[in-house]
Amino acid sequence: MNVLLLGGGGREHAIAWRISQSPLLSKLWIAPGNAGTEAFGENVEGVTITDGTAVVALAERVQADLVVVAPDDPLAAGVVDALAEAGIPAFGPTRAAAEIEWSKSFAKDLMARAGIPTSTSQAFDDLDSAVRYVAELGGPCVVKADGLALGKGVTVCDTPDEAITAIDAAMRQRAFGESGTRVVVEERMYGRETSAHAFSDGVSVRHMPFSCDHKPVFDGDRGPNTGGMGVYSPPAWLTPADAEAIRTEVTERTIDALRIAGRPFAGVLYPGMMLTATGPRVVEFNARFGDPETQVLLPKLRSDLLAILDACARGHLAAVPVEWDEVSTVGIVMASGGYPGSYTTGHPIEGLEDVDSDVQVFFAGVKRQDARLVTSGGRVLCVVASGATMEEARARAYDNVARIRFEGAHFRTDIGATASQPLVFAR
Repeated sequence: MNVLLLGGGGREHAIAWRISQSPLLSKLWIAPGNAGTEAFGENVEGVTITDGTAVVALAERVQADLVVVAPDDPLAAGVVDALAEAGIPAFGPTRAAAEIEWSKSFAKDLMARAGIPTSTSQAFDDLDSAVRYVAELGGPCVVKADGLALGKGVTVCDTPDEAITAIDAAMRQRAFGESGTRVVVEERMYGRETSAHAFSDGVSVRHMPFSCDHKPVFDGDRGPNTGGMGVYSPPAWLTPADAEAIRTEVTERTIDALRIAGRPFAGVLYPGMMLTATGPRVVEFNARFGDPETQVLLPKLRSDLLAILDACARGHLAAVPVEWDEVSTVGIVMASGGYPGSYTTGHPIEGLEDVDSDVQVFFAGVKRQDARLVTSGGRVLCVVASGATMEEARARAYDNVARIRFEGAHFRTDIGATASQPLVFAR
């Protein structure tokens, strides 16, 4: 098979790595790719991957048998729809199905109709109305930009004043561009978060192992949210009963609800979950692989990723094996100093040759400059290690992180530290 993969971050590096191991693969193209994906296929620069016409033209030029649409923006732009119209199989949901991610208000409405557990909320197109609602709540809440915001459009607020500031930043200051013209204000949930990825062809569902992302930039979950500073899998604190409830009452029920609504979902559905005192509740939905969750999940996959992606695209997922290793896996993101605020790039990356052969380093903000690899983004790379226990996986990951150097490198030192701690509810 000839395969075209859209995207250029750490998630896409991990996907390219696993696709390249498939006996089904003839050739892989990645648009735009990065300095890591070039080891597994041919990078294609200069194509706007949110432009359906441009993507179709590229897919036709490389005679792609399958296009894997990994990031959220092309899904929201309807790239899968454009490929379908051209008769080109694609892995990823249509624009209508992907609305469960690119519109939080749509997701809330769908959950309400389907009886999927989540927080109470209201959506607002008017700043003054949103501020009045915050005053009515009178306490902690969460303010979310309704549209896509690179994982940074969510503000967890302890006080009404913090919520009003967040609303003003989104709606008046346009901190998230057009994505913040509408905001969703939610009750604040308390508990511990986990990510529940699953493959689907629109009917069948195959669940992935649970994982846990660390979004705040500093240790102890302090500081502003990022796209993700590290992840671990599995969470030992997640009970079998709660895990089964998430699979059946959230993921599978959502796939059914989207199909009933005339929006069959083929791709990866990824509900972010909060384990609360009243049970699992949805924080938000994503319509694609998470980043950095993908970097930790795919090393655990025993089965052929390309066969799974192709089966999702063609509607026969039930016939393809999807099996996972039960090892513990930890991924540590190394970021540029100052991220998620302002930071500098172009700093040489050293020590990659010293990393253990069975430890993966997935590039996100890395480019090749002459003969050297240099930083080119906020999240630079993710170091992923596995072990028989979470403690072993953490130790191996951090041991290898210590071997990699670049100016201003920043990483959290507590990724996975609470993986085995019992779930305790506190307000």
